[in-house]
Amino acid sequence: MAHAGVVIVVVTGVIGFLLYSSIHKIEEGHLAVYYRGGALLTSPNGPGYHIMLPFITTYRSVQTTLQTDEVKNVPCGTSGGVMIYFDRIEVVNMLVPSAVVDIVRNYTADYDKTLIFNKIHHELNQFCSVHTLQEVYIDLFDIIDENLKTALQKDLNVMAPGLTVQAVRVTKPKIPEAIRRNFELMEAEKTRLLITAQTQKVVEKEAETERKKAIIEAQKTAQVAEIRFKQKVMEKETEKKISEIEDAAFLAREKAKADAEFYTAEKFAEANRVKLTPEYLELMKYQAIAGNSKIYFGQDIPNMFMDNSASCGRTQAEPNNLEEVGFLGKAIKARKAEPVRTRHARVGHGH
Repeated sequence: MAHAGVVIVVVTGVIGFLLYSSIHKIEEGHLAVYYRGGALLTSPNGPGYHIMLPFITTYRSVQTTLQTDEVKNVPCGTSGGVMIYFDRIEVVNMLVPSAVVDIVRNYTADYDKTLIFNKIHHELNQFCSVHTLQEVYIDLFDIIDENLKTALQKDLNVMAPGLTVQAVRVTKPKIPEAIRRNFELMEAEKTRLLITAQTQKVVEKEAETERKKAIIEAQKTAQVAEIRFKQKVMEKETEKKISEIEDAAFLAREKAKADAEFYTAEKFAEANRVKLTPEYLELMKYQAIAGNSKIYFGQDIPNMFMDNSASCGRTQAEPNNLEEVGFLGKAIKARKAEPVRTRHARVGHGH
């Protein structure tokens, strides 16, 4: 019974060990490829637990998500013979699951050593060998990563379709200390030169700003003066128009007044022509004679005022009655002999 128990324990242990050796786990983002007797099987497995023949079948886990491979301390000789070292170069790449079996078959599960690490060394030395230290360290340093990425992807498209390079990051290379100090001094001089150039640009911009401000002020002053001049011209034109309107109104009023006076005079003359008939004039003559307080008759009235002796015998206001009657008769005859217009004028004057 004791022997049977031992056998059972041994068998159980062997079975447990075989199960432990045959069961394996694959992480997410990885793909398992299997080798049986050293030959690569064509059926990979995805994430999870899987069973394989222990001691006969082996497996390797291959990452199929983005991964970063670091290539460290890469030597590089420039065209001038100076040896420099790139401390670290990072290559971000990804392998698609459908290409895993073919790439592992051609370049093993450690395909990145052949396709990435070795290619980085080769391409970087190719770049340094045709450029000077100044170009590699300063002038062309910003394009090294793009050149490496382009060169790697070009070769991978031919050698390993399905493996893509997403990005390449290159650190600043290490150079001899004496050369580094010279570069630092040169960069300091360049920085000083840039500062001087920027200061000059600032001064030029300030001067340009002042000039533009002066131009703007002058233009504003000129525009204000022009506006004021136009305003004065408009005021003068307005005053001129107002004066013309006032003159025209005054002329119209004067013309209307003159026309009214002319019309009045014309109507008055017309009325006089109708009114001043010979009979009316005769009536007016007698009314004028009747209205006089003194009437002189006779032919020698002037001599009466010149004769001193006659003036002593009688007063100038009391002439002889016979002479007064004779003078009145002659005056009446003279009035009848005058034209109507003359008599009209005299009667009007006496009236």
